[in-house]
Amino acid sequence: MPINRLERLLEFFNNEPNDPFLKYALATEYVRLNNEDLALKFYLDLVKNHEDYVGTYYHLGKLYEGLNQKEEALKTYEKGIQVARKIKDQHALNELLGVYNNLQDELFD
Repeated sequence: MPINRLERLLEFFNNEPNDPFLKYALATEYVRLNNEDLALKFYLDLVKNHEDYVGTYYHLGKLYEGLNQKEEALKTYEKGIQVARKIKDQHALNELLGVYNNLQDELFD
């Protein structure tokens, strides 16, 4: 029986439990599998232990939006904007500003 993507990622993660890319890949895979609890666990670990892994903030914010936790999404986007500025990642900054502004417009119009 072939190993599925999740099993393969977990195998890699077990060998490299501090690798931020593997945590991010697992979180993304859990979102794809509609397992928001485990996705949230990995995203929150990234925010706590790998603060500069800037891609986390967009996807964690979107997860919060999907869970109807709009205020948490805004806070997440705000933190991501700070990180993107700090590490000078203009692409991430533009994406985060876009989703932040859209959500603010939605909430406060």
